[in-house]
Amino acid sequence: MRNILSAALAALICTSAIAQTKMPSAMVQTMDGKKVDTKTFSNNGKPIIVNFWATWCAPCKRELSTIADKYDTWQKETGVKLIAVSIDDARSMARVAPYVNGQDWDYEIYLDPNGDLKRALNVNNVPHTFLLNGNGEIVYQHNNYEPGDENELYTKVKELVGKK
Repeated sequence: MRNILSAALAALICTSAIAQTKMPSAMVQTMDGKKVDTKTFSNNGKPIIVNFWATWCAPCKRELSTIADKYDTWQKETGVKLIAVSIDDARSMARVAPYVNGQDWDYEIYLDPNGDLKRALNVNNVPHTFLLNGNGEIVYQHNNYEPGDENELYTKVKELVGKK
């Protein structure tokens, strides 16, 4: 009996661990200061990549620049949208717009200066990337960046849209 209960408890824990989580509601802002609730993030039923980064984070900038080189192809093939969320705080937030404007990033950029979204998603360090399915549920996440990680991310995006 004890083994059956242990097995049942283990199955329940595993099931809840893989249960898909919706994108939480938190207020972020556009680079021109408009407030946006993250529950309004949408992409017409197609996948969304949410990438947390900061101007002081070299791996973050490498990841977003590497993806930028492939982003047009990714969008044409899968319809994916990338949303980059800067976690720069009030002291370094002024550096975000000049940096982004100097890049060839065709992403939606938001600021999370109070860390509301970062806390809601338990982001402890950057870069931290989440993949949302067409229903806004988190189906994959990755922390840190090594060259080639973008290929694994794109494989996950293609799986979501049925292209392998």
